[in-house]
Amino acid sequence: MVNAKIKSGEKINGTEAVETAFKNGSEAFKSNFDKMVKGYDRFFGFGRETMEAYVKAANVAGKGVETIHGEIYAYSKQSFEDSVSAAKALFGSKSVHEAFELQTDFVKSAFEAYVSEVSKISEIAFSTAKDAISPIHGRVQAWADAVEEARAA
Repeated sequence: MVNAKIKSGEKINGTEAVETAFKNGSEAFKSNFDKMVKGYDRFFGFGRETMEAYVKAANVAGKGVETIHGEIYAYSKQSFEDSVSAAKALFGSKSVHEAFELQTDFVKSAFEAYVSEVSKISEIAFSTAKDAISPIHGRVQAWADAVEEARAA
């Protein structure tokens, strides 16, 4: 008969040792299997949440592009109307000096409107980029947390 030592230091016979080893092995297998299943669940959940983050980011980006498009359209329309109005005023001027003043005023106001519009579009683009990257940044942080948890386990 084979004697084996168990954790407490007591001696048991071979049958008891096999039963104890089998029981310990079964418990270890069950524990590790449960950890593995939780890991797969976390992995698949992470993938789903990441896809949702990308969809949210794409929606934000799409709305931002739509807003920028609307701004450019409105600016272009207003710019065209201002140009037609300035041309009519220019052709109706009574002197070269008056035409020069009208042209100078038009160029000045057109430049100011252009700079204002570029600033507005830049702000919209920056805000859109910031809002669109936010969900993705959250997923990167979640990945870093998951890796940290996995290393700690």
